[in-house]
Amino acid sequence: RAAMKSLRFISAEAFVSNAEFARQNLGDVAHDLFPLLFKASYLLEQGEVIHDLVQNWPLVDFNMGKLLGTTVDYQEDLSHRTCSVCLESCLTGLRDYVLNHPSPYTKRLKVVDLTGIKDVEVQFCECKKTMGRWARTQLLSKLCLELLVYLPQTRCNPGTFEISIDVLIDLFVTERNYELVVQALLKKCYCPLKIRCVAFRSDNLALQKFFRIIKLTDPSLLRKLEIVHNVRLEMEHLEILFNSIHFPLLMSLTLPARTFNVRRFTATDEQMLTNIGEKMGEMTQLTELSMSFSVLTGRIQKLLSPLKTPLKMLDVSNCSLNHADMAYLASSFHANHLEALDLSGHNIPDYPSTFFKLLSHSSSVLRSLTLEDCNIQDTHVNMLILGLSPCQKLQEFKFIGNPLSSQALKHLFTFLCELPMLKNVEFPVPRDCYPIGITYPIDDANLCRFDHEKYESVAEEINLILLQANREDMKASSPLFGSYDAAVQETNSELGAYLIKSFKETLEKFTTSLKMS
Repeated sequence: RAAMKSLRFISAEAFVSNAEFARQNLGDVAHDLFPLLFKASYLLEQGEVIHDLVQNWPLVDFNMGKLLGTTVDYQEDLSHRTCSVCLESCLTGLRDYVLNHPSPYTKRLKVVDLTGIKDVEVQFCECKKTMGRWARTQLLSKLCLELLVYLPQTRCNPGTFEISIDVLIDLFVTERNYELVVQALLKKCYCPLKIRCVAFRSDNLALQKFFRIIKLTDPSLLRKLEIVHNVRLEMEHLEILFNSIHFPLLMSLTLPARTFNVRRFTATDEQMLTNIGEKMGEMTQLTELSMSFSVLTGRIQKLLSPLKTPLKMLDVSNCSLNHADMAYLASSFHANHLEALDLSGHNIPDYPSTFFKLLSHSSSVLRSLTLEDCNIQDTHVNMLILGLSPCQKLQEFKFIGNPLSSQALKHLFTFLCELPMLKNVEFPVPRDCYPIGITYPIDDANLCRFDHEKYESVAEEINLILLQANREDMKASSPLFGSYDAAVQETNSELGAYLIKSFKETLEKFTTSLKMS
């Protein structure tokens, strides 16, 4: 249903729809109308008007999340529209704000906050071209360096050099934009636009480069740190990171696959793990932790017990946890505060009582639960329903990769309709849609080899169950290769090239060792 627009917003749309007229008359617009005109311009993708609004911004702050979010005049949230035309106009307008010739002494802008922009899978903008987090990082860095070139060449008022604007941004750095971002961060003190990194993500980056750039971001301001794909950070490197850099405001930490591997632990490694746990305990703001695809068997307590603040989000998917680990999680003070939990890759039916206990402790706050590839079969569905029953605040449930029949799925969905806040469900392709004898977890080569016609029929029956329960608000889907990741989507060509290069290097080493033997 379309959001209602106030008369003010309709008038603003009419004003900005004629770009030439709007640009010529901006000087006569009252300052308090700039936010209204900005949102109207963004909705209509009037790039030139957006540029001029930002170039002449009369207010102290410019907060993208607030400007595009729900407002009195137009309640629709536009912050998930990462429209390339709009965002590029916005950032170039910011550069030109600094270069704009009228007296800089009237310039009041102090803070620009770009962190409220949300990257989503489906875009509604007309141009259909998005500017993701990586591209925003790239463009802002480029514009900061351009300013350092332009300023000495232009005849600016001396006051221009006194302009200082904090630009809050979530940086995303890979090998491809590393040098540019490093240069922008190194020269930050000379640039009127000061990059202030609130969240940092790194993919496809050599360890040495990661350590260099993380120090340049000013870690004392960092609230979220994501070290994700192809950054070969192992436990000893993590200990060095925590010993050499202080993260006082860090709230969210994502570590790459195989950071920990207890299978080859020595006494020194045990001490290292203890040190890392203690360092995380000093991060009093830390409430979100993701450590997927590490081997942490029997060590969860050692790592999490030093934390003084309860975790709200925990991802321990594919971490080879044992019964002792699960029992600790269920009894720990974290359990009562968990809003998002990912236990994928663990054989949940092996721990029924512990699973019940964990869910019952977190049920009053749990919003997101992921149980992918957990060997949940038809005989376990009633157990699962029993465990989920107290979770009345659950909004998202993902359980792809489990060997469930279409009959069991329909039974489960009949129950899921009773969870009042559930909005998003990711369910597996039914086992009976695959050839007889398929083994789980299903490998990538066989993932798509199912009876698509039969699947569509089951999906229709599930939608009918939702319809009959008046739950059209619930979205049910089967993403074969997991949930959408905006960052991976944006840099997939670089990620693919990196993986091919790594595979080639591994083959070459293997061939060399064969020749030597």
